Amino acid sequence: MMVAVALFAVVMVISTGALLSLIDATRKAQALQSVMNNLNIALDGMVRSIRMGSVYHCGNLGTLSDPRDCQNGNTFFAFESFGGDTSTISDQWIYNFTTDSNGVGRIYKSVNGGGTWFAVTTPEVEIEDVNIYVTGTNPGDDNQPKVVITMKGTAGAEKAKTRTTFSIQASATQRLLDI
Repeated sequence: MMVAVALFAVVMVISTGALLSLIDATRKAQALQSVMNNLNIALDGMVRSIRMGSVYHCGNLGTLSDPRDCQNGNTFFAFESFGGDTSTISDQWIYNFTTDSNGVGRIYKSVNGGGTWFAVTTPEVEIEDVNIYVTGTNPGDDNQPKVVITMKGTAGAEKAKTRTTFSIQASATQRLLDI
């Protein structure tokens, strides 16, 4: 009888440990899925607004209302939003990759020409590198303006075990015909 009870106790301890590990793994997978969904939604929103915009300006040099290519990539991108006035700089939409006071890299957005900024990505997504490549911005150059965004980083909960690396690329072509 003692042997049977001891064997039963050992089997139950092993089974309970396996069940707790499975529950922990499920929680981690759900948290990671939630974070990656947030990142995908942020990137999709960027691409959608860029596609509908015009007058693409890459880099923070010069006037934001002047078209500007950057074939070598940059972390700063401005454009005229859909229905915006090209003669008004204060309605430019801007995306900018920068690090905050905690050293966490995030994408920030401004819808008023850089007057106010808000974070597009969640704090659980730590972006290490962003490059925005823009080509074909000169009107009449026979190239439709195109934007390619590449992003690398890590995502997940605070614990190192639950973090995963990612590398994402998205592209958008201006819908407004560039003749």
